[in-house]
Amino acid sequence: MPYTTRLGWFSGLDRFAIGLSGLCLAHCLATAVLVALASAAGALLVDPIFHEVGLALAIPLGAIALGRGIWEHGYMMPSAVGSLGLGVMAGALTLPHSDVEVLYTLIGVGLLALGHDLNRRAVI
Repeated sequence: MPYTTRLGWFSGLDRFAIGLSGLCLAHCLATAVLVALASAAGALLVDPIFHEVGLALAIPLGAIALGRGIWEHGYMMPSAVGSLGLGVMAGALTLPHSDVEVLYTLIGVGLLALGHDLNRRAVI
């Protein structure tokens, strides 16, 4: 005869605890897998070719988008700010890989994004 209790909600607590344990196990396994993947991807993201290809894509896209803005609204400021950002990004590639290079890259990307935002706002 199976063991039964008159307080059926205790069995609900056991099911909840088992489910919580399963979630904990899934969390621990997922964390281990994600950390392993992040460390592998991290090595790829700091590779200089990643930055060089990114800049090689950013220069023509920036020239087209910011140049189009000059033709449409006639304002040079968005293009000047975006071009400064591209120049800072290019200059960052000449630095040794360190926190300083990352800082200059982020400044350049921020200036480029600001130039695009100014360009977008000027068209409206």
